[in-house]
Amino acid sequence: MATLFVARSANLSKWASDVGLPKNIFKVGVVEGGADAVAAALAAGWAAEKDWTLVKKVEVGDWTEEEALERLSAKEKPVDPNYYPRLRGAAGVYKLTPTTVGNHLIVARAMAGNESLDFKLKVADYANYLIQFAQPPKAAGE
Repeated sequence: MATLFVARSANLSKWASDVGLPKNIFKVGVVEGGADAVAAALAAGWAAEKDWTLVKKVEVGDWTEEEALERLSAKEKPVDPNYYPRLRGAAGVYKLTPTTVGNHLIVARAMAGNESLDFKLKVADYANYLIQFAQPPKAAGE
């Protein structure tokens, strides 16, 4: 069973804001296995950082990382690892702006009939946004 996860590094976020990227930088990946596999992947680190923390994870069956990143890349543009040498081939690193995620939440709340559209974005909101667009589509019967 594969697990789709979203992780965040405080050091990479600081670096991103220093080089002109938004500070909301996240790593999206898929690993085979459960919590232990995700913990091992986070410990290995990406982009020369070892302080990655898990934001959210979901089980995705036999979905592969390539399929998830392809699906997510249709909605959000990943950070080009060839343009930023610090990333050195770290696929699945995405930059998000508060406007994009905020607009998505406003539409979702309005469609759900929530009267209050006032909210403050949290890290979990960014993770939910990424997971929603990266996970496999639901079957008609689910």
